[in-house]
Amino acid sequence: MEEQKQTPSTPTPEPAAEAATNAAAAAPETAAVDDVAAQLAALEAKAREHYDMYVRSVAEGENIRRRAQEDVSKAHKFAIENFADNLLPVMDSLQAALADGSGDIAKLREGVELTARQLAAAFERGKIVELNPVGEKFDPHRHQAISMVPSEQEPNTVVMVLQRGYMIADRVLRPALVTVSAPK
Repeated sequence: MEEQKQTPSTPTPEPAAEAATNAAAAAPETAAVDDVAAQLAALEAKAREHYDMYVRSVAEGENIRRRAQEDVSKAHKFAIENFADNLLPVMDSLQAALADGSGDIAKLREGVELTARQLAAAFERGKIVELNPVGEKFDPHRHQAISMVPSEQEPNTVVMVLQRGYMIADRVLRPALVTVSAPK
């Protein structure tokens, strides 16, 4: 007879013990998965919060840009308002002079002088400066020469002003119309 070799057999674990071992091994994995899921949820909430802040910031930036454009538009539209307000008393004086039917030349002259002072004050408040360059060197940026005349003055010196010029905020509004001394 043949002899059968017996192999030592490993005892088969009981099903309950195997389940307990699997549960023990799964418990740390489940805890790790729960931790990752909680972290993911927290990060997603933070991402939503940051996205919301981003959207609000973009909207605020757009609102600031729009308001700035409106302010610039209004500034352009109403820039003359202050100066026009300063000119209203001048118009009132001119209308009063036109309505006067007395025929008194002295009163009329006095009224015109008063009106001229009101206009000069309005120009001063509006930062409009008169150019009266008699005796100054000719400056093509501020003066417009109409003619050259022989003169005892140095060549290219303003001899006579035919029409006064005006500047506003260091910019020529209207150049002075002048005659200039000719070189000898």
